[in-house]
Amino acid sequence: MLLSVKSLGLTLGQTLFEDLSFSLAQGDVLGLIAANGRGKSSLLRCLTGALEPTTGEVTRARGVTVALAAQDPADLRATLRETVAAGLTDPEGEFWRVDILLDELEVPEAFRELPLSALSGGWQRTALLARAAVAEPEVLLLDEPTNHLDLSRIGLLQRWLKGKTVIVASHDRAFLDAVTTRSLFLRVAESRLFALPYTPARAALAEADAARGRQHANDLAKADQLRRQAAKLKNIGINSGSDLLVVKTKQLKERAEKIEAQARPAHREGSAGAIRLNPTGSHAKALLSYQDAEIAGEKPLYRTGTLWIEPGDRVVILGANGTGKTRLVEATLAAIKGGPGAIKVTPSLVLGHSGQGLEQLPPKSTPFDLVMAHRTGDGPARSLLAEAGIRQDMQSKALGLLSGGQKARLAMLLLRLTAPNFYLLDEPTNHLDIEGQEALEAELLKPEAACLLVSHDRAFVRAVGNRFWEIRGKKLVEVPDPEEFFNSQS
Repeated sequence: MLLSVKSLGLTLGQTLFEDLSFSLAQGDVLGLIAANGRGKSSLLRCLTGALEPTTGEVTRARGVTVALAAQDPADLRATLRETVAAGLTDPEGEFWRVDILLDELEVPEAFRELPLSALSGGWQRTALLARAAVAEPEVLLLDEPTNHLDLSRIGLLQRWLKGKTVIVASHDRAFLDAVTTRSLFLRVAESRLFALPYTPARAALAEADAARGRQHANDLAKADQLRRQAAKLKNIGINSGSDLLVVKTKQLKERAEKIEAQARPAHREGSAGAIRLNPTGSHAKALLSYQDAEIAGEKPLYRTGTLWIEPGDRVVILGANGTGKTRLVEATLAAIKGGPGAIKVTPSLVLGHSGQGLEQLPPKSTPFDLVMAHRTGDGPARSLLAEAGIRQDMQSKALGLLSGGQKARLAMLLLRLTAPNFYLLDEPTNHLDIEGQEALEAELLKPEAACLLVSHDRAFVRAVGNRFWEIRGKKLVEVPDPEEFFNSQS
């Protein structure tokens, strides 16, 4: 075993997990799964030794090194190459390792001397991965490695991880299925480990929880039956004056109490915050029509041809990174806001927009102010925020202090208050945990919902999309499903 965890517990204001035990062998890829804020990142830090657990211990085999690829860079001024070199124990003597690894990860030479601040979130994430991996640790820890990566980069990462020993905390269901050999569902108590990738492991977890629920109900029924038997014997004993029946009554009650004390209810996962959109629907025949619109960045990229979006359409834009998916979202947003052009908008369209970086959320505003802008009373505003997973002590603080998951849930709450009949969404599952992704899927699958969206989350695209537009060369074309595109990127 390379690494062993025994009876580990961590309390940071509240108990995140306790009595956690597992081991990691050569070649294992362990998926770490939990809702936002439930201790995944903290557990990874415990495994590196950067954070001291409250109880228990982490043991490494002699000479085993562990490195963590965190979610966010600490220094945006450093160049990509400098960031990676910071992971070496001897930067001068081993600097040759940096470019070899960057070649493996297909990082363009032109990006390597740029500061991280000038790079996209995906390239920043790649730099952090390379910094953790450059010294070739025996165990690699990854914290949300696919956030901001496009499908081709996710495919490259999946191939690169083959043969490595990894613990990965991720909400990307398709990625977990592709790379993991084991799945650890992190819980406050009684975390569950399965020697299966994510999807079959989750099915096994659901069955185990259901069996626990059935056993709990049976135990309580048995205890209730014993108590009723004890009550009958008590009455008979009192009337007959039998000491033996009094003793028997006491024994039955003690057995019932013991069964009740040992009965364990099924696990109930507390929500990180509700997501409800309540789409309003529209009677318009077409919400949007694209009449051979030209989509451009610094130069023309492609033309849309003649396409339209009707109520109930959930259109996913497919295309390799840099082909102009977000440009189509931006052009559509400009048309809805009144810009002239070849994208026509029905007057009854009510927009709900969420950008890739949640740029619609002003960083200096507070969650409370944003909700109150929708003319919601003080009490209802605070209740809505609490329902969305934002505690009262955070409701009047600047958005910069919120976690990514809290910001994403706030963005969904504001969409709900806007009461749109059309959603324009760019990477909406970034920072949402699996519970949040599935809640958003359920809302968008309501018959009233219509949307145009960009997402690199394959599970989300498969669940939500019913129409697919792919950027192919200089044209936007409708395709029957996303699978051919997904396969081309893996």
